[in-house]
Amino acid sequence: MIRKLITFIIIYFSFILQCSVFNHISLGGIVPNILIIVTATFGFMRGQNTGMAVGFISGLMADVFFGSPFGFITLLYTVIGYLNGFFKNIFYPEDIKLPMVLITGSELVFCVLYYVLKFLLRGRLNIGYYFVHIMLPEIVYTVVATLPLYGLIVWINEKLELYERRNS
Repeated sequence: MIRKLITFIIIYFSFILQCSVFNHISLGGIVPNILIIVTATFGFMRGQNTGMAVGFISGLMADVFFGSPFGFITLLYTVIGYLNGFFKNIFYPEDIKLPMVLITGSELVFCVLYYVLKFLLRGRLNIGYYFVHIMLPEIVYTVVATLPLYGLIVWINEKLELYERRNS
């Protein structure tokens, strides 16, 4: 029960960080996607079910507060959490390469699917402009933000695992 509560608190504070703090330090109107970092990290750290649950809650918060069509971002985050869960067996907390690659890939998948479903289907075909001015800066900014946030999430997870082992 404590793990679920702390996971929700992490999601909530990540959402607050993304909406407030990082909006003030945006680069050209681009902010890092903190919720992707949290969703992907919980996916490959705890497995598919946890990744989906974290993705669902993160996406639901984004859908409700960002005013997009309801369920659109929820679906994207849920799928990203599920896909990252496949890498649980090869995840080692001390190795930063796999998380960086997975979070970069998750952000790329999110950006491409977001473009296809929000812009391409409405006849906006300038993917080159979108890639150079929106996708690429957001991916880079998200990867830079991953370094401190990933370490914090892994540290919290290790403390929770220690607590669970002691109390079981």
